Amino acid sequence: MENQPAIAIHGLTKSYGKVRALRGIDLEVQQGEIFGFLGPNGAGKTTTIRCALDLIRPDGGSIRVLGINPQADPVAVKARTGYLPGELQLDDNLTGEAQLRFLNELRGRKADWTYVRELAERLDLDLKRPIRNLSKGNKIKVGVIQALMHRPELLMLDEPTFGLDPLMQQEVLRLLVEAKRNGATVFFSSHILSEVQAVAERVGIIRRGKIVEVAGVQTLIHRSMRRVRIQFRHDVDPAPLLQVPGVALLKRDDGRAVTLQVEGEMDGLLKAVAAFPVVDFETERPSLEEIFLAYYEDERNSHKTEE
Repeated sequence: MENQPAIAIHGLTKSYGKVRALRGIDLEVQQGEIFGFLGPNGAGKTTTIRCALDLIRPDGGSIRVLGINPQADPVAVKARTGYLPGELQLDDNLTGEAQLRFLNELRGRKADWTYVRELAERLDLDLKRPIRNLSKGNKIKVGVIQALMHRPELLMLDEPTFGLDPLMQQEVLRLLVEAKRNGATVFFSSHILSEVQAVAERVGIIRRGKIVEVAGVQTLIHRSMRRVRIQFRHDVDPAPLLQVPGVALLKRDDGRAVTLQVEGEMDGLLKAVAAFPVVDFETERPSLEEIFLAYYEDERNSHKTEE
């Protein structure tokens, strides 16, 4: 069915001994979107990806990838997916080209070698060099190419830009956008929040094995608190502004300037400000990083409470 999600996960649980890695994950990724998966180390990002590809077996819940149960037919899922693991293992005795040709043989020679060379050129990777002589960043490039080279329907990438310099990070992001433009679905985990904000349409935030938020990136940013700095023509008492629902005082520089925190819509504050002699009015939205760190701070505080 065309409208079915590319990834549908419901009630997913997984434990490693006494450690509960996933605590009932519910997550859907739509076909043709770029979805960013955020969380601190140990939150469950990698475990979720590995369960979805049947690299490890969950304890409970259901998974469908491209409409297929990966536990029932893992070969079919892997044949249609490009996967970059977080801990990439390559054969040090092979060159980059030999490694990619070997993987291409396993995939039934689906890759167009002209496209492989194009990817290597764009990522500034010398395919003739032995893998043992490559830097960590260049090994990651080999991993990115092997995930992309057969033009899969679904890309599942665990930290695809980790270890790359900023220019190469941007090139990898461009490749992901191009893959989406050509019809692929992209699901990638990352700790580099600016890159998620730059290319992802939706984002899922996971903490301690639970999904705490799934939303469009812009929706997540726009509905969050804003900071507002107001400069007045002369000294004023800002008390009427603080009576507006959702408005709190962060800082009062002097009688002529205040910094406020505004939660929700701005309409009430704007109407209240109209009664004041305003010289300047500045608003600042939080970045995705600030939103994520707020969730992470909540996690740390709740964890302390549990203890």
